[in-house]
Amino acid sequence: MKILVRLKRFFFPANRRYSTILLYGFLLGAIFIVLSGQVMEYTSTDEFCMSCHVHPHAEDNWRLSTHYDNKSGIVVHCVQCHLPPPGNFRHLTAKAVTGIRDVYAFLFKDTDQINWEAKRQLEAALKHTYEESCIDCHQLLFPLQLSEEGMHAHLYYEENQEALNCLNCHLYVGHYSEVAHEPIDFGFERIVDDPEEAYEEATEVTDFVRFTETIPGTTVAFDMVPIPGGRFTIGSPDDEPGRHDDEGPRREVEVSPFFMAEIQVTWDMYMAFFRETMSEGRTDHEFHRLERLVNGVDAISGPTPPWGSPDQGWGWGDRPAITMTPHGAETFCEWLSLKTGKKYRLPTEAEWEYAARGGTNTPYFFEGNPRQFTRETLWNRLFGADTTNINTYVIYEGNSMSRTHLPDAVKANPFGLRNMLGNVWEFCSDYYAEDTYAGYPEEEVVVDPRGPATGTERVIRGGSFRSDAYKVRSASRSHTRHDAWLLTDPQIPKSIWWYSDVNDVGFRVVMEWPPDD
Repeated sequence: MKILVRLKRFFFPANRRYSTILLYGFLLGAIFIVLSGQVMEYTSTDEFCMSCHVHPHAEDNWRLSTHYDNKSGIVVHCVQCHLPPPGNFRHLTAKAVTGIRDVYAFLFKDTDQINWEAKRQLEAALKHTYEESCIDCHQLLFPLQLSEEGMHAHLYYEENQEALNCLNCHLYVGHYSEVAHEPIDFGFERIVDDPEEAYEEATEVTDFVRFTETIPGTTVAFDMVPIPGGRFTIGSPDDEPGRHDDEGPRREVEVSPFFMAEIQVTWDMYMAFFRETMSEGRTDHEFHRLERLVNGVDAISGPTPPWGSPDQGWGWGDRPAITMTPHGAETFCEWLSLKTGKKYRLPTEAEWEYAARGGTNTPYFFEGNPRQFTRETLWNRLFGADTTNINTYVIYEGNSMSRTHLPDAVKANPFGLRNMLGNVWEFCSDYYAEDTYAGYPEEEVVVDPRGPATGTERVIRGGSFRSDAYKVRSASRSHTRHDAWLLTDPQIPKSIWWYSDVNDVGFRVVMEWPPDD
């Protein structure tokens, strides 16, 4: 009984002032809850998003997409993709962070200086969409109207959910892209059929001097630069900014003279090979060798058609050819050797670094400290840096606008080679190992090393248009990731010719000297 009396006095005191305070507090709380709900609802509308969104084409592309213009008439709204599903704390925090970011960009950023093309690529899209939101709407992955191709793709997704994201295959469903919906153009228009316009013979080379190679049967020609033999120290010193452990230990290396292409293999060059050798449906990469054995002819069977346009919509011509596998690059070299009567191949890793350095022993073949150019330091991100020098010689993350560039966009290195650093990574013939250099003798000069005898991945060198300044140093190493780069290839079995998930790797050719009779 005493407890009830005490509770009555606490909640209904004789002094009505406390009762009034409690009442007002309750009313204010109720008003706050109602207003908060209305604010949340209003700030989740498409109109609110578009009112201050700094992307100039976001609304137009959305209205053209299958998330707006579709047979069912269902409209997918901004927050349904760009926020986690509602009903949890993560939705609220993501909404706050997204709002603050967009308001800051609206008030303080120059929208003309934002690289919108880069923002539409997969790496950026993954930061601004949520896979759980995709699944929240598309709960049925195998609807009745799903095509057989789609069924195989969704089965593959279910088996590899840790590695795959919905956007790997459906990047442009929310914002329409003209490039993604254009018919595939294989860039054949510059590779002529008319014998009167095409070169009849390859260039005859008798001296170790620069020459222009001509590919018989096409109008394609490219310059080959003589690289004198010599010694250099492969790898980087321990104190070089951006250095990784696989760049050491340093070793003295001697390379023999060779020719190297002035520029990376272009689409004109690769499409000449593709047009002459392409084959539908074949997957056996030993087929062309068997054909030569059985038929006694020098024949090369080339790539099957790729899945999608391999130029990414950036253009053909003299832009570097990309997305092929090392097998595709090596087969191109075989074809080029047969067409010209010379020995073309991929460079060894030692040849590549020797050519890239051009007689220098600094991080780049030009003046500059990687710390001065990198975007990985807070100081450079906040205040910028003088990148005039690196921009003169390298196409990298800082100046590429997230795509490849033509060779004349940069100056050549001391040997006369363009894009040895940046633009696209370049295949080497060596297998990759983290401790490759440790396998070379320390007390003697290693002559023409070719890397490990066996392996699974190949060395790639030079960095690309996606790379930070640390990655485009002369000594920087990386390697292929064959399985990861073919994750979204829909073909069964997967292509041996084209990578489906990498667009910044290409190659350049070298020619052996003197000729091997």
